[in-house]
Amino acid sequence: MHPADDQDPATPAAHTDDQDHPAAPAAPTVRAAGCVLWRRSPRSPGLELCLVHRPRYDDWSHPKGKLEPGEDPLAGALREVAEETGYAAAPGAELPTVSYLADGRPKEVRYWAAAATTGAFTPSDEVDRILWLAPAEARARLTRPRDRPLVDALLAALSPGTTPCP
Repeated sequence: MHPADDQDPATPAAHTDDQDHPAAPAAPTVRAAGCVLWRRSPRSPGLELCLVHRPRYDDWSHPKGKLEPGEDPLAGALREVAEETGYAAAPGAELPTVSYLADGRPKEVRYWAAAATTGAFTPSDEVDRILWLAPAEARARLTRPRDRPLVDALLAALSPGTTPCP
């Protein structure tokens, strides 16, 4: 007797052939880029990292955003830093890429170390506050655990005596 003969006729037979039921097409990966923005502390020895507060999500993160179609990732990262923080930045080493699901779609964010050069913050609907924090404070303030290893990656990428560009 064939195993399918034992089934209740009202219950459809299980299909094991993937060709009968192809997988739904995968959602395209959202491409984004950002920076771990840093500066020498004006108040004490050491570095400060810039975190942005996004009121839409009520979170603290590194400045980042979606790339425009055809946009170079580094150019997009620097654009996002300028848009979200008001600061121009001198890019340094590429840091680890962070991948995760956002609204059910895969998202890939490429990051660079970037030294803040000139600028000033102006609040917007997208980013209403920024904070300049020592690395340990920044790591603790970051809302999402996946963003915290980027602090360590930045510190590892910076050699002793590294200073922001003028």
